[in-house]
Amino acid sequence: MTAPRTPDPSAPARRGVLFDVDGTLIDSSYLHTVAWWHAFNQAGHDVPMHRIHRLIGMGSEQLIDELLPADRDRDEDDAIGAAHGALFSVHWPGLKPTRGAAELLRRCADAGLVVVLASSSNVTEVAAMREALGSDDLLAAVTTATDAEQSKPAPDIFAAALETGNLRPEDAIVVGDARWDVESAWQLGLDAVCLTSGGISETELREAGAVAVYADPQALLDDFENSPLGRLADNG
Repeated sequence: MTAPRTPDPSAPARRGVLFDVDGTLIDSSYLHTVAWWHAFNQAGHDVPMHRIHRLIGMGSEQLIDELLPADRDRDEDDAIGAAHGALFSVHWPGLKPTRGAAELLRRCADAGLVVVLASSSNVTEVAAMREALGSDDLLAAVTTATDAEQSKPAPDIFAAALETGNLRPEDAIVVGDARWDVESAWQLGLDAVCLTSGGISETELREAGAVAVYADPQALLDDFENSPLGRLADNG
């Protein structure tokens, strides 16, 4: 796997896009849902899949806290998170990009936009997704859970992505698939473009504050020139 480009910290800030990965660039939201469902069941917790799915994209600690009773034995939380990771890893060899994901990254890079991956997943999971995406030559930076004290919906991941990508909030846009991406972006003054490829409806994403919603990366690519991404590139 090719190492991402290293940005020059002395260079002036450029315009760029912070991409969430799960559900946005990789078709993995439902795989995570099933992995969490099994992990909760193994620990003796009956959590319906529909409740889990709505929280995909939120950090593991927050997701567990939202879904399990407050009076639970919290010493089990780490084991549940580890079980989810192990169960999800079974799917790594079959991970696939969402429609048009790699092509959208290339279009952004060709338009002069800095491309940064900003994921709440851990380093090994992000490495597997980068392998499936096959676009490392287009990346200016990659941030993972280790780069943030708190995961989404806290803004830490996007704050780290801005810093690593040498970008200012006014010069960047987030592309994600969940309300947590919108909420995280909003705390930093970032606009968020959302995709429904993670399984969250356009209505919910717009109500969360997304400035534009598309079906998947291909739909955003098809409308690139008229989209917030295209307008950002044109202002460069």
